[in-house]
Amino acid sequence: MPALQHEPSASRRGNTSRPSNLSQLLIVAALIASSAALTVAPACAEPGYPRRPVTIYVPYGAGGLGDVTLRLYSQKLAPRLGRQLVLENRPGAGGGVAAKAALANPRDGYSLFFCGSGMAISMSLFKTKPFDILNDFTQISTISSLDELLFATGASSPFNSVQDVVAMAHKDPGKLTFGSINPGSTQNLTAHLFKQTTGIDAVIVPYKAVPDLITALIRGDVDVGVDYFAGFQPVAGDTRIKIIATTGVRRSPLLPFVPTIKESGYPDFVVKTWQALAAPRGIPDDVLKLLNHAMVEAATDPEFREWLVKYGMSPGGSTVEAQNMAMAQEVEKWAEVIQKAGLAVQ
Repeated sequence: MPALQHEPSASRRGNTSRPSNLSQLLIVAALIASSAALTVAPACAEPGYPRRPVTIYVPYGAGGLGDVTLRLYSQKLAPRLGRQLVLENRPGAGGGVAAKAALANPRDGYSLFFCGSGMAISMSLFKTKPFDILNDFTQISTISSLDELLFATGASSPFNSVQDVVAMAHKDPGKLTFGSINPGSTQNLTAHLFKQTTGIDAVIVPYKAVPDLITALIRGDVDVGVDYFAGFQPVAGDTRIKIIATTGVRRSPLLPFVPTIKESGYPDFVVKTWQALAAPRGIPDDVLKLLNHAMVEAATDPEFREWLVKYGMSPGGSTVEAQNMAMAQEVEKWAEVIQKAGLAVQ
């Protein structure tokens, strides 16, 4: 079984039921959001937009991978807009502090919100929502995506494939352990989704940080760990860790020898995440189109693309309609996982 340095991939199997009423409602909501942004918004933008710096409200603290990615991307986006981009870090309340700051300003394209697929999880985890990512914001375009999470085990583990993990879990129900960071995180919910998809009985063990999870894997304290490539990167080449599967649509170019869960018998199991920019609903049609065009172009920058690859990411670039639909689908998917897992709503 190849160690981390030899591997790339992707996958996911999820609920195979027909679209529910919730699914239909979310899709309609996404279409309405896109339509409202494109047709119901103010007739035209300020002449010569942008005529002053554009502020992006960031729901994370400075220095994290998402923040660093945005800062590099902003260097590529600013010249295409012809104006400076000001990044304001406003962490807190599951993105609510930054979202409220963006929503407090006029809908003129000068206040944007840095968001991601993780915001879809917040919609179902919190009883009191400081904002509604579907109805308060219009998605503009993606910046980047993490195309897969990795399933890892210790080198001495008997598990060399997803099939091994599932077989053992069915043989000894309740004995298998999955490690992930923070309950309610994408990593944690991916473990829950795997349990629901495969029908196994396993214990999910939360860790405060990825280094703690890696240590537990190496020592054999936990059977399987779930995290992103960037999380496991510090042990790249470490023969004490092996990657047995990824959650993407296709195998990762960074880990070409590692199969996806999708190809391992669960064709509907795919988990990937993305980062994007959104604008408060009501942004003028021409401003939205201008921003989308500039964002798609910025994502093609060679330096930016090269940097993303180092961390297991892919460049973004999407239409307004497709991105609003993607967010609605994420909200639906994780709402179902959270409900089935019986996770406490905060």
